Amino acid sequence: MNFGWIDPTLLRDFQAEGTDSHRLCTMEDGWVERFGRDALISFKKVLTRERLLTELQSWAGSVGLHLRRIFARFVPRKSEQREPPRLIFGDFGENLQTIVNERHLKFGIDFGTGYSPGLFLDQRENRRYVRHIAPRRLLNCFAYTCSFSVCAACRRAITLNIDLSKKYLTRGRENFALNNLATIDHRFISDDVRAVLPRLARRGEKFSAIILDPPTFSRSPGAKTFHVEEDLEKLLIDTLELAERDSHVLLSTNCSAVRVHALEVMARYCLKATRQAATFHRSSRLPDFPPGAGASSIWLALR
Repeated sequence: MNFGWIDPTLLRDFQAEGTDSHRLCTMEDGWVERFGRDALISFKKVLTRERLLTELQSWAGSVGLHLRRIFARFVPRKSEQREPPRLIFGDFGENLQTIVNERHLKFGIDFGTGYSPGLFLDQRENRRYVRHIAPRRLLNCFAYTCSFSVCAACRRAITLNIDLSKKYLTRGRENFALNNLATIDHRFISDDVRAVLPRLARRGEKFSAIILDPPTFSRSPGAKTFHVEEDLEKLLIDTLELAERDSHVLLSTNCSAVRVHALEVMARYCLKATRQAATFHRSSRLPDFPPGAGASSIWLALR
């Protein structure tokens, strides 16, 4: 896969729609993402990092993109070997936090707290779809920094956000505040999603939209592990028990072993197991990502 740098006209399109967080370049062993006036190089080989850095500085100058800083992070084979990005160009004394825009919504970015800075760019069209369907109640599993919930809340939804990390949920609350959204009608639960879903079912809670976008691998404080390939099916069945009629469920993963066809097969089995029916929908293709790059996703529209 050698997609190269995005067309300059796309850069202008992003600016026109109020977006300054998107991918700039994709190649076989690395990619470059823009976060406002900062750029993040992700690389699998040192030579790729050097090539992307050189090309980025040249390309940015040719299209009039003024970057304040450039960060880089190595992409390891195993998730547990991931480290936060390192600053390789810019003022080392500056705050590592910044704010970016996506279709006029604001999101906090922090290059110093983990491997990912706070916003998954490959979910941009799925976030747009949440705004389009305008759900009444949204359940955000593996909520991370609650970007899906911000999109729902801006359309007057009530949200429930679940994540193992209190730190990320705190950043989620900050994202609400950045967009002048009060959190009084929103819940933030720091716990294992697998433990929370049955509790919600016992209380009879139902949701008109559910986001199921788990990490490929995670480990809870009790040393209980989660593997997408082994645990996603059971998780989807539990999730469907909480779905209202005519609701929408996003099923998404970055696991390279689980592509869209596998998600559809899994979804059909889980729908049959829960005696439900749905049509499948895919969000619009991301113009800044080549085919096959980014998360695999399908929407289930229950009926």
